[in-house]
Amino acid sequence: MSNSETALVQSVDRAVTVLEILARGGEAGVTEVAAELGVHKSTASRLLGALEHRGLVEQPRGRGKYRLGLGIARLAGAVTAQFDLGHASREVCERLADELGETVNVAIVDRGFAVNISQVRGPAAVASHNWVGQRTPLHATSSGKVLLSTLPPDERDRLVKDPLERFTPHTITDPAVLAAELRDVADRGWASTREELEIGLNAVAAPIRGWGGQLRAAVSVSGPTYRLPEGSFPEVAEAVRRAATDINAAVGHLS
Repeated sequence: MSNSETALVQSVDRAVTVLEILARGGEAGVTEVAAELGVHKSTASRLLGALEHRGLVEQPRGRGKYRLGLGIARLAGAVTAQFDLGHASREVCERLADELGETVNVAIVDRGFAVNISQVRGPAAVASHNWVGQRTPLHATSSGKVLLSTLPPDERDRLVKDPLERFTPHTITDPAVLAAELRDVADRGWASTREELEIGLNAVAAPIRGWGGQLRAAVSVSGPTYRLPEGSFPEVAEAVRRAATDINAAVGHLS
């Protein structure tokens, strides 16, 4: 690690420590923060200034002691909404898993990956992998394709780097081919993968939206190719889309 990288990591660590100091004590001044960090007051002042600029800390009286700002509540609210989404969708996912017999997941976008926040296993999916918390590639998963399909091209290009990583012989690695498929996904309202992440695993997904139609997440059904063959995708997609509509109603108030 270079000196500049080491300094950056140290600055981030100190900034997080400042937030922890304020969370623990309620408020603190520059002198107190500097003493706890073991740094000069000017360094503590710069850290607090940067955090204040991002709304993560504030000075209620314009000078003196600092406390946590409303930006913290915004970040905490985003995390809470994810937990609420997983909880609110649970019953619908259980019904869908029972109906289709396969594994049902709810996924969101996080730092360029699809991350599963909830999973329900159907009666036929006894040996299914636990995907909760797993970061999966956007271009090689049905949920990822749904999540990508509604993004502006520039944001999509930022998340999906060229060349696309190959996971199986069936993975789409040509950005132009992926872009064409994403247009189809947007038109028909569901996405699928055919052994694109793992050999022997297929999946179908549909979008979960809040009020105003804003994309919040994706719900998917996955299973082995012999139980979830490509010919079944349209029928499975209808069931997944119905479930997504039910989840939309359950979590729409979170938007």
